[in-house]
This record gives sequence, structure tokens and C-alpha cells, in this order.
Amino acid sequence: MKTVLLIGLGRFGKHIAMKLGELGHEVMAVDSSEERVSEILPYVTNAQIGDSTNEDFLASLGVRNYDACIVAIGDDFQSSLETVWLLKEAGAKKVIARASQGIQEKFLLRNGADEVVYPEKQLASWTAIRCTSEHILEYVELDEESAIVELTVPPEWDGRTVIQLDIRRRYGINVLGVRSNGKLNVFVTPDTVLRKEYSILVLGAEKAIQKCFRI
Repeated sequence: MKTVLLIGLGRFGKHIAMKLGELGHEVMAVDSSEERVSEILPYVTNAQIGDSTNEDFLASLGVRNYDACIVAIGDDFQSSLETVWLLKEAGAKKVIARASQGIQEKFLLRNGADEVVYPEKQLASWTAIRCTSEHILEYVELDEESAIVELTVPPEWDGRTVIQLDIRRRYGINVLGVRSNGKLNVFVTPDTVLRKEYSILVLGAEKAIQKCFRI
């Protein structure tokens, strides 16, 4: 279980808060809107109304005590920048900030953010890839070259084992899991048999995945 300080409860922040709560983490949620704070209370450990650009207010939250601080402010980039800087000045262990433009990512990192998430860019990539291939079910970009992808098992692989296909040696792709009847099995062995009604979770270079699965 982790302790998380979440600042900004717009649509993006609200979904983060709900997921963190679902995973069993302790969440302190903060927003300047009383309405947003009230809405999130059922999903978090605690919530406060306040201005995250106010140094005294942030100090009152005990920033150093959290495993991570997430700045999910999406409608006021200046406030996001100031909040990131104040969090680091207050001794935050880890600060993750949201960017909505490429240039924002650079400024947030320069201002002290340890990591920056760019949900619009990530969603755009996923949408473009998903709509151009019927075989891709999930897609997670790891960097500019690598990704984790869930795809349907090609019909010609039906009944063959992982070792028979030998895609790790041939393409440099690792099979991380096999999904059957909605359940994901991550205990994949060389003798695991694949069926055309299954889907598989693979890790590798995007170009290798495209070549292997003829995307």
C-alpha cells in the first residue's frame, strides 16, 4: 500500500483517485473546488479544499510523508508549474505531473517533476493503432521503440506451443501472458499451447511486433 497526494480533481484526476482507491492505496486528494472535493470523498482516504500554489497550505499537508505526489492540474499550467516546484522544495519524494502539450513536459521536468504523463498523446497513439488493426486489443508504449501489446492469436498459430513458434529467437519478442475466457495467465512456459480464440500479451520492439504479426 502506498500513500499518495493527488492535486487536481478534474476528469483526469478523478479517475486517478478512483483507481488508486480501488487498488487499496491511501489517497489525500486536493482541489480548489469544493464541489470536486465533495464528489471524490467516497473514493479517497481524505480530501481538502485548498490552493496548491500556496506554500503554507502545501506545508500543512506534510508533503514529505507521501510516497508519491501527483499533480493532475489540467486547466492552469502556471499553477501546475508552481505546484511542482513547491512540492520539490518541500521535500516531496516523487512528483508525477500531467502535461497536455509537448512543451509543457519540458518545463515540468525542468521545474523538478520526476516523471511527466501526457494522457492526450498516449490516448492518441492508442486510438491510431487500435483503429488500424483488428488484431490489437491493448497497447502500452514504453518508449519510442518498445511497447507491450495484447493481440489476438493468429489463426495459423492455433494448437502450437510457444517453443514451436520460437518468436523470442526469431523476432526478439517475449510472451508475457495468455488470456483465455477473459482470464490472463502470466505463467507462460515453452509448452504453453496457443489457441486462435486466445489473445496474447507480448513485449518487444514495435517494428518487430509489426513484422511478427503482419500489422
